[in-house]
Amino acid sequence: MAELTLIQRSPDPEQSSARSRSRRSIAEKIRSLGQNRIGALVLLLATVAAVAWANVSIGSYETFWDTELMIGVGDLHLEFTLHALVNDALMAIFFFTVGLEVRREFAIGELTSWSRAVVPVVAAIAGLALPALLFVWVAADSGHASAWGVVISTDTAFLVGALALVGPRVPGRLRVFLLALAVVDDIGALSIIALVYTENFTPLPLLIAAAGLVGVYFTRYLRGGRGPVYATLAVIVWLAFLASGVHPTLAGVAIALLVPVYRPDRRDVEHALELARTFRQSPNTEYARAAANSLRESISINERLQSAYAPYVAYVILPLFALANAGVLITPEILGAALVSSLTWGIVIGLVVGKFLGIFGSAAILKTLRLGEFGPGLTLDRIAGGAALSGIGFTISLFIVDIAIDGEDAQNQARVGVLAASVIAFLVATIVFRVSDAFHPREDTGQTLVRPVDSRRDHVFGRDDAPYTIVEYGDFQCGFCLKASGSIQEVKAELGDQLRYVWRHAPLTQYHPNALAGAEAAEAASLQGKFFEFERGLFSDQENQRPSDIVRLARELGLDVEKFERDLTAPEVTGHVRDDMLDAEAMGITSVPTLFINGRRHTGPYDAQSLIRALTPPAPEPTPPTER
Repeated sequence: MAELTLIQRSPDPEQSSARSRSRRSIAEKIRSLGQNRIGALVLLLATVAAVAWANVSIGSYETFWDTELMIGVGDLHLEFTLHALVNDALMAIFFFTVGLEVRREFAIGELTSWSRAVVPVVAAIAGLALPALLFVWVAADSGHASAWGVVISTDTAFLVGALALVGPRVPGRLRVFLLALAVVDDIGALSIIALVYTENFTPLPLLIAAAGLVGVYFTRYLRGGRGPVYATLAVIVWLAFLASGVHPTLAGVAIALLVPVYRPDRRDVEHALELARTFRQSPNTEYARAAANSLRESISINERLQSAYAPYVAYVILPLFALANAGVLITPEILGAALVSSLTWGIVIGLVVGKFLGIFGSAAILKTLRLGEFGPGLTLDRIAGGAALSGIGFTISLFIVDIAIDGEDAQNQARVGVLAASVIAFLVATIVFRVSDAFHPREDTGQTLVRPVDSRRDHVFGRDDAPYTIVEYGDFQCGFCLKASGSIQEVKAELGDQLRYVWRHAPLTQYHPNALAGAEAAEAASLQGKFFEFERGLFSDQENQRPSDIVRLARELGLDVEKFERDLTAPEVTGHVRDDMLDAEAMGITSVPTLFINGRRHTGPYDAQSLIRALTPPAPEPTPPTER
């Protein structure tokens, strides 16, 4: 076992107090929640506006979206309505961003490890199949049983926004679970649109699309000017899909799956830093352009495109889609027809009941059988709330209503069903989350260690049967963590084999830009049995933890550097750090170091003597015998 020896030095004078760091972290979380809420609220306002517009002036609503447009030169031109422009062209951009997310999750995200992916994958598949079966069963006599695709998909935008509005107090791990589930859900929905709801199929244009997609793949090897090439090929592929009869929005998915995604390479990052340093020493246009291009190229085009398009999708494309498709006419006659329509009830039961039973039921079975990975905070009551929230099918549901159901009356009944199901799912989820929070008292949140110490997973210094345990959630760039490490060393010297010390990661990335990289590097070093040696090296030089410094430290410790660099982006490394961070969030840890003494959160000073007193409280005085 490595010797636990840490170099102690004074805290960074620029570090803020723990209290101010906590306040800033809370403010960051509030801003993050606000961003998620805004997208959902804008979508909701567009939906309300569409319903109001359709009912105030149904003629103007339909006339506006039926306005015909023509684009072209000479004999080459396209004719389409405003409604088709939104559903066929703008929604291709939406599905493009969905495809980017799918590609990222399978390459470097949550779905890279089967043990992590099995629960959301199985839950998503059950959440696709059961709603469709219930819909067919309920709507069999409506003449629209083939429209079962309406109930299969969850609206990710509404899901994330609603989770921010009504979700549990600590939504982190549930949010990761629901986003992974939504990715698989999207794959299923897109596949069904392509295979089931494609009419008048003409294969020849798909050969042109295939050639365009090959071009998209090889564009990554161009040294420059890739943006215009991607854009030109994307238009060609979209037009080929349109001509083939396959819904053109799927062109966006096909292109997105070929866009490269990778974690930043340390050499690219170092090169960008060198160029930035050169620009700082000699500011001019050439160096500025070179530094900006190098910084941009160090991030994969997948992630750059997601960041670039996300605001337009959330604040423009999806609201326009809602405005063009949610304009259901609500009259006593239509509501009366919807109330007795098996089509409407099939949609409501499919989305509300089917999604809930499929997702929650499959997760409960997996947990009972101990299959897959359920981290702290991902309890069945919280999964129940997420499963209820998944009944909001809105975007893709309305999209499939438009392509799978003929007849204005039937479409109105279907839209009433989609809107009603979304409202009911939101209300049910709100109730479930409030009941769930009632069983997780606020005053006890974070006072008890949520994940028991496991020597097979955790970084443990000391014997497993030691009577005393300190678990530290820390950050390798934090001066206060360095100070605490010196105190813990003194405690270890005093208690010897009676103490077991455990390190877990809680990098404060908003204050320490290299903290996350340091945590992942320590995990990569642990795969070669050198975690505590690497920890000691990081603490001894907190000011220099850039990628080159981290690799230099690995070389100095005698690690296999090639394996170390590969492991830096390995799923088990990034997943371990992420799990520690989610555990920290679940316990309300907003400043470091945070110590748990024998499983209970320590408050107060963390000098050696205070820690020893907390570890070994005096035995209670014996109660004197009572006289008879």
